[in-house]
This record gives sequence, structure tokens and C-alpha cells, in this order.
Amino acid sequence: MNFIKYIILGILQGITEPLPISSSGHIFLFKSLFKTNLFNDLNLEIFLNFASFIAILLIFRKDVINLIKGFFTYIFSKGKNCIDEFKYCMLIIIGTIPVGILGLIIKDPLEELLSKNIFLVGLGFFITAVALLLVMKTNGSKEDHQITYRDAIIIGLCQAIALTPGISRSGMTLVGCLLCGLGRNSSLKYTFMLYFPVSIVTMILGVKDIIEGGLSNSLLGYYGLGMLFSFVFTYFAYKWLSEIVKNGKLWKFSIYLFIISIFTIVYFL
Repeated sequence: MNFIKYIILGILQGITEPLPISSSGHIFLFKSLFKTNLFNDLNLEIFLNFASFIAILLIFRKDVINLIKGFFTYIFSKGKNCIDEFKYCMLIIIGTIPVGILGLIIKDPLEELLSKNIFLVGLGFFITAVALLLVMKTNGSKEDHQITYRDAIIIGLCQAIALTPGISRSGMTLVGCLLCGLGRNSSLKYTFMLYFPVSIVTMILGVKDIIEGGLSNSLLGYYGLGMLFSFVFTYFAYKWLSEIVKNGKLWKFSIYLFIISIFTIVYFL
């Protein structure tokens, strides 16, 4: 039975991480519905998130390598052929600043508030659903090199809103990208480029928590199993999301979010 529980948690993390349905919102919901210590295992959350990170990094590995090489090449040699990569990296940094600042200020108080008022997570699901509906037919023309610093700030603010569990990070970031006139492919790429800095910082803090709290060797096998399923389902969930975005069918996620929003609000109000 323990194996099954860890498999289920790995699948839950894998599906909800890339999809615009809020992984944190689902974790909050499951913790409240199923009173079990398994959902309060911080080490497990860290490992599952790491598996999702590796899956998404694998998908974008070529883009990440090109951006890193171009960034440092431009810094040290001022090669004009790398200026687009340098600018894109700066856009990632600028787009990450709002969530970094807001996260330091409100993350802990917000989690404490939501732990006592779970129905607010349902409101977060509802907000995401409405936002996705607003851009369901939107498809701009801007490509990667046409993103402006103003766009990066606006999109970064949209991402920062998603610090609230129930409001999807990928969903709100996609919405911000599309509203700023980015094409669907460019929106998808920039959304997940912004995912990497946030995820890396979260993992660094997670390693600190693991060191301070300790790690049970008896659970490593279970963690590994959960990570495997988290990795696989993250990979294929992203592939599915990319097709949904390219075909302009984000409204499909809105239907699910409206349903789970109503359930959460009614059940916990």
C-alpha cells in the first residue's frame, strides 16, 4: 500500500506541475481531504519537485544550453551574434524579480492563511479558469527576440500572482505572455524559462530543509519510486500542454478548474 501511495503522489505532482491547474493548489486540497502524514512529508515534496524539474530541463535542454553559452560569450567577448541570447537571459532575470520579491514578503503568511481557509484555494482555481478563458483565442505575433523588458515585467507580475495556491504559475504566466502579444510557441517557451530560476531557488531551500530535518534511509526507495512517476508524467504532461497551447485550446483546462473550484469552495466553505 505504501508503494501505491507514493506512486499516486508522483503522478499527482507530474501531471499538475506543467499543466495550468496549480500543483500547489492540488497539494493543499489533497492535504485537507486526506488527513495523512504522507501529504505533510516535506522531503517527499522536494524530491518530487526535483524530478519534475529534471523532466522539464530535459525538454528544454538545447534552449538552456544555447542561452547559457550565448550569455557568457556575449559578456566576455561582446560577440554581436550572441546579443539575442544575452537579452533573453536578461528578460528571464527581470521576469523573475517580481516573484522573488513578493515570495519573500508574503509566502509564509499566505500559506498559514490558506491552511485555515482552504476554500480560498478554490477561489484560486476559479481565477485561473477565468484567466485561461480570456486568452483562449489569443495568438500574438511576437517571437523570442521581440519580447521587451516591459513585457518581462508584466509577465513576471502575472507569475507572482501565482504564489497563491490554486492560481497556476504556468497558467498565469501563459496568460501574461499571450496578453503581451507573444505567439503561442514563444509564450510556451518563455513561461518555462521563467520556471527554472524559481524552481532552482526552491530546490536550494529544499536541500537546506533536508539537511536540517534529516532524511530516513528507509524511505529512499519510496522517494525514488515517486520521483520516477513524477518525472515520466511531467514529461508527457508537458508534451500534451504544448499541443493544447499550439492549438489554442486552453479552455479545456478551464472546464476542469471550474469543476474543482466549485467542489473546493462548497466542501470547505
